[in-house]
Amino acid sequence: MMTQPSPSRAVISAEDVEQLREARRIIRQEAESLNRLAETLDSSFCEAVQLIRSTSGCVIVTGVGKAGLIGQKLVATFASTGTRAHFLHPTEARHGDLGCVGSTDVVLALSNSGESEELISLIPTLRQMQVPLIALTCDTDNTLARYANVVVRFGKHPEAGSLGLAPSCSTTAMLALGDALALVLCQIKGFTSTDFARFHPAGSLGRQLCPVRDVMRSGDQLRIATETETVREVMIHHSHPGRRTGAVILTDATGKLTGLFTDSDLARLFENRRDEQLDQPIRDVMTPNPITVGPDILLPEAIHVMSERKLSEVPVIDLDRTPIGMLDITDVLQRVESADRILKPSSAPAFSPASISRSA
Repeated sequence: MMTQPSPSRAVISAEDVEQLREARRIIRQEAESLNRLAETLDSSFCEAVQLIRSTSGCVIVTGVGKAGLIGQKLVATFASTGTRAHFLHPTEARHGDLGCVGSTDVVLALSNSGESEELISLIPTLRQMQVPLIALTCDTDNTLARYANVVVRFGKHPEAGSLGLAPSCSTTAMLALGDALALVLCQIKGFTSTDFARFHPAGSLGRQLCPVRDVMRSGDQLRIATETETVREVMIHHSHPGRRTGAVILTDATGKLTGLFTDSDLARLFENRRDEQLDQPIRDVMTPNPITVGPDILLPEAIHVMSERKLSEVPVIDLDRTPIGMLDITDVLQRVESADRILKPSSAPAFSPASISRSA
């Protein structure tokens, strides 16, 4: 008896092993810096949060070199999570860009040493303008810290790598601390996934955070029948060519949703040898009071409902309970690859009756 050859394994050279060992050591060293930062974080962080929260203007983030690059990333995080923010390059600030800073703003200055000449040169003007200054720096014993209204320390961290010179552990700590500021503010402000979606209309996030109305089937793609028709009549008269849903939406005489009849319901009739019910009103065998969603809830919220209730189709209704669409699981799977990363069951918001309901 012939056996299949085992798949060949990639041979790792001694040089590769050493490179992987060094890479892992660097990553672990940066992770240790973050652990130390988390353990030593104190109430100055809360003071910074409160200062940013109380301002009616913007967060002006500034920094030079690697700290400036971290600052630009933090501006994007602040802005996308509900805190208006802009980046101010210290050199350009000295050549006119300080005019973008207003008295209602707060400046967030990033510097590991706290002695960057470009940053220090801005302090007199900021003090004259009475603009609050938050310093993210290694400790309180530096020029930037001495003139700041709030100092948030991230500690002194030996840099990673064989040379121990390139900013690595220090910038990782700086980035994590800035992210923590932005995300804690986001939580305090009650910033929701709906707000987040408003700022991310494009790309993968935009596709996953779109409202249900952008994905639901509507118009001629729907199968809608009255509850008084027989099962046979519904199957004959309400089939459509092309893309079809696996469920029929059933309404009363006023067009309000009353039930749902799925392919599974039809299969059960045949499995239980209840053929006589094919010529009885479909309301006798439909699923009454189906779970519904509104057209404006975000897709991840609807996906959570479908997952929790193990549903393949969910009718979409307006405020008058008139069916306007159908959310089909096949369309959802084509739209997103992993919606559970955006809204997990443990973090699902409470759904309002206007958004998700059970038909009365």
